[in-house]
Amino acid sequence: MNWQRWIAVGALATSLLVAAHAQNKPKPPATPRIYVFENGAIKGLDVALFNFKREELKEVDFVDASYLIVHPRGTLMFDSGTVPDNQFKGDGKPVVEGVISATQPLLPQLASTGYGVGDIDYFAMSHYHSDHTANANLFAKATWIVQKAERDFMFSDKPAGIVQPATYDALRNAKTKLLDNQDFDVFGDGTVVIMSTPGHTPGHQVLAVKLANAGTIVLGGDLYHYPEERTTGRTPTFEFNVEQSKASRARIEKYLKDTHGTLWIEHDKATLVSLPKAPKYVD
Repeated sequence: MNWQRWIAVGALATSLLVAAHAQNKPKPPATPRIYVFENGAIKGLDVALFNFKREELKEVDFVDASYLIVHPRGTLMFDSGTVPDNQFKGDGKPVVEGVISATQPLLPQLASTGYGVGDIDYFAMSHYHSDHTANANLFAKATWIVQKAERDFMFSDKPAGIVQPATYDALRNAKTKLLDNQDFDVFGDGTVVIMSTPGHTPGHQVLAVKLANAGTIVLGGDLYHYPEERTTGRTPTFEFNVEQSKASRARIEKYLKDTHGTLWIEHDKATLVSLPKAPKYVD
């Protein structure tokens, strides 16, 4: 077989794979839905970092989650886990990195929904801390939605703090929707909205999703870590700007009251346990 024929055969095979995937890809839902992915746990935390004593908290350890929002007009991945998929050995054993542990990679969970990395239209993170950016590079072909202050910090010469630049470096050249302390209506109909909530980091953001059955859900990132922060008003010792955090919290609490919405605190074990996990969804 000559080289021209090899090229033709290769092109045909690629076309068939693309067509097969298109046939197997789920039909767009009539209304938005949220898929929830489990991304591990963070144990042995020093609660003094969050201005608490152990006896003041019902639960000390964190869980970690990420989410796929499927809308009639497209898809959005929000956050990307705490352990990179390439750290899993394929032997079913958990990955342990200091206080962080995870029992399952992200991509198989994503695949269980019928969608793959190439099907993600938009990618956003609540913020740049490494327990939210682990698999960010996998979504570099999507349109990245990020606040300018956050991106500037992420790609500064020496970003400091809870940060692993290698996990998100591919986003540097991604198609980007850059926001300047702004909200953004992702699909143009008001049902999936990035909301600017600076304070925990320079460009922290949350995601509000209006669902037909479950009502308004706010994916809170690290606006709060513990439910007790909502009742005491305490903030972590490592906030980028405490006054901004308080203002952002007040804004979201008002939004939740006005919309009769529900806040999902991403690190709260009780919240994650109560939610259906992919391939099930909330709609």
